[in-house]
Amino acid sequence: MPRFARALRFAVAAALVPWFSVPPSFAWGGDGHRMVNRLAATYLPKDVSAFLRNGNALDTMEYLGPEPDRWRNRAEAELNAAQAPEHFIDLEYADLLGDLPRNRYDYVRALTKAQASHPDIQMTPEKIGLQPYVTEEVWQRLKAGMREYRHLLAAGEDTKPAETAILYYAAWLGHYVADGSQPMHVSIQYNGWVGPNPNGYTTEHKIHSLFESTYVSGNIKPGDVTPLVAASQPKLLGDEWTDYLGYLRHTATLVEKTYQLEKEGGFTGAGTPEGKAFTEERLAAGAIELRDMIYTAWVRSSDPVEEFHGGN
Repeated sequence: MPRFARALRFAVAAALVPWFSVPPSFAWGGDGHRMVNRLAATYLPKDVSAFLRNGNALDTMEYLGPEPDRWRNRAEAELNAAQAPEHFIDLEYADLLGDLPRNRYDYVRALTKAQASHPDIQMTPEKIGLQPYVTEEVWQRLKAGMREYRHLLAAGEDTKPAETAILYYAAWLGHYVADGSQPMHVSIQYNGWVGPNPNGYTTEHKIHSLFESTYVSGNIKPGDVTPLVAASQPKLLGDEWTDYLGYLRHTATLVEKTYQLEKEGGFTGAGTPEGKAFTEERLAAGAIELRDMIYTAWVRSSDPVEEFHGGN
């Protein structure tokens, strides 16, 4: 191909990139998601089946950590539109409903009903977010997959296909749990301060990617977060929905702290010791919550259930 033609082809391809991709401003970027998933699997209790803790499991969990962000591309427009709200929830608006219903469609109906009382807010799932709903639904997929694994094991049948499904569900779950530890994924303050701003926090649409992607990739290593995860004791959750909402609400208490740290240069370049410690704690919180959710799914997968055999 002549040099000019090659150059023209490259220029056209480069010009089209923005139309076929989205900027890397997802929670934690790839590095953070991989870190959270691998650490969660590494520190699962020993009473969890070994296939979830071996080298293949760790590598699989790590690779699949960013998977839902790989679906956020304009080349798959319908998929992107359908699942983009599953990465966040604006709790300031969602809490206008009172206690959040556990069922996704009850939540959607509640938003529609609340619209009349809040005409100044677009009360739709696309705008308010669906984060805890996809997390609960994937967690239940994981638990069901583990139950099937137990059945196959008891029957002396091949468990490898079930193991593959379980690892996928666990890694998929990990993405959303990690999203939930990033303060800007649970607030209307997701990428630049909006509304009254007496403390002069940044209003530029840069803080989100700066914190979770640029800063993490440049400054945070797995070894920095490992001691925090290793020091925590695995916990069997009671009601996983209630626990997860509590986890999101704690994350929400750290929104302003994130902006304070950014204002102080906490995430610029090498940042500050306070910014680094804060980021490490947030990543560790995601890994700990994910580990405990996987562990709880494993234990509860042994509970007796009425099997589905078809029906109306």
